[in-house]
Amino acid sequence: MSTQPAPVHDTAKARKAGLAAFVGTTIEWFDFYIYATAAALVFGHVFFPEADRLVGIAAAFGTYAVGFFFRPLGGILFGHIGDRFGRRPALVMTLVLMGGATFMVGLLPTYAQIGAWAAVLLVALRALQGIAVGGEWGGAVLMSVEHAPEKSKTFYGGFPQLGNPAGALLATGSFSLISLGGDDFLLDWGWRIPFIASIVLIAIGFWIRYRVEESPVFEDDAKTAAGTGAKTVAGAGEKAASKTSEEVPVMFALRRNWLPILIGMGAIPVATGGYYLTTTFAQAYATGPEVGVPTTLILNAMTLASFLELLATLPMAALGDKIGRRRTINLGVISTGILIAPLFLSFSTGNAVLIFVLVCAVRLTMSATYAPTATFMSQLFVPRARYTSVSLSYGIGVAIYGGLAPVTATFLYDATGTIWAVVVLFLVFAALNVACVALAPQLRDDEPAEAAR
Repeated sequence: MSTQPAPVHDTAKARKAGLAAFVGTTIEWFDFYIYATAAALVFGHVFFPEADRLVGIAAAFGTYAVGFFFRPLGGILFGHIGDRFGRRPALVMTLVLMGGATFMVGLLPTYAQIGAWAAVLLVALRALQGIAVGGEWGGAVLMSVEHAPEKSKTFYGGFPQLGNPAGALLATGSFSLISLGGDDFLLDWGWRIPFIASIVLIAIGFWIRYRVEESPVFEDDAKTAAGTGAKTVAGAGEKAASKTSEEVPVMFALRRNWLPILIGMGAIPVATGGYYLTTTFAQAYATGPEVGVPTTLILNAMTLASFLELLATLPMAALGDKIGRRRTINLGVISTGILIAPLFLSFSTGNAVLIFVLVCAVRLTMSATYAPTATFMSQLFVPRARYTSVSLSYGIGVAIYGGLAPVTATFLYDATGTIWAVVVLFLVFAALNVACVALAPQLRDDEPAEAAR
């Protein structure tokens, strides 16, 4: 049976890959989150003005969800490129696609100008964003994790995860500044500024990402596959290995990795759907007329929380190397489950200090569920078709939980008239999360692996 030696890891290259992953994912998540923030605060007014408030918000969240539903397609498309031609070219392409779609959102005409076509164009651009981020996350994760030595894989896997709070910080921070101009300025044209300005960040990210070296695990696996595929001796095992090496990555992923793909999907509902319940939905709920938290207050609270999450992400990832990824994730899931009800109930008190404390506390506990996720998900799969497999598992999971959580929570709250229905939804996510984390395998890249298991 053909085997391959463990790839050699260079700490300096691991740091460079980790920093590049951080910068790239920060830019892409900034693009993604300015849309999320605008969906919660602006798009219902600008693109769906004839609906009542809750229906308008639900419609805006519906366009927001479109991006999640297209993520699996992005995972398949860019996963194929990443598994066949390398992680780096796939990541450069996702960055350009995301940047172009985001810039165009900032130039869109509104409902008042072209009617329903405004919403159609918004959905189309959101779909392109979804395709881009569906290919982005898996590649950024693998570039960082596959460069890292085994003893610190979870720590280096935290670098692409830093992009989430950093992108959210930039997004909510930019909208916080714009909101100082008043609601009229925000709704008129102020909301366009972050979308248009993102083109500068895309250029910076392109330059940084293009200079990163290819993943050593990919290069080692590609050499092994090429050597296996070049064999002409008619041994049955060699024929099977050659067939595997030529197999389309998505087919290999579905044939070989279907079970860990399903387990991975079940291991992320809190880090994805729960996250959007405590950010995107929470902003819409808190600023609604039934609760009445000022927009500037909730944006400032979310901005501070994003900053604290940014500071906590790498320590939480390092904790995963010390006590184990499973324990760290479960610690975050259980802690957030305890805080979720107090968070939503704090909004109705109008107490700014209490709101700030609980918004920040929840984001800190959420970071424990998210920081180890990059390494946890990547180590579910063997190197062959890993980009496609991790992108599919994470992309489909996020489409289900992240895409549907805000709109589902909005309808649950509208139907029941109580925020407790949303709390129960979060606790269901938590129970599934704990169960699947317990079932998930964790493979190692520092041990010889079969060429095509």
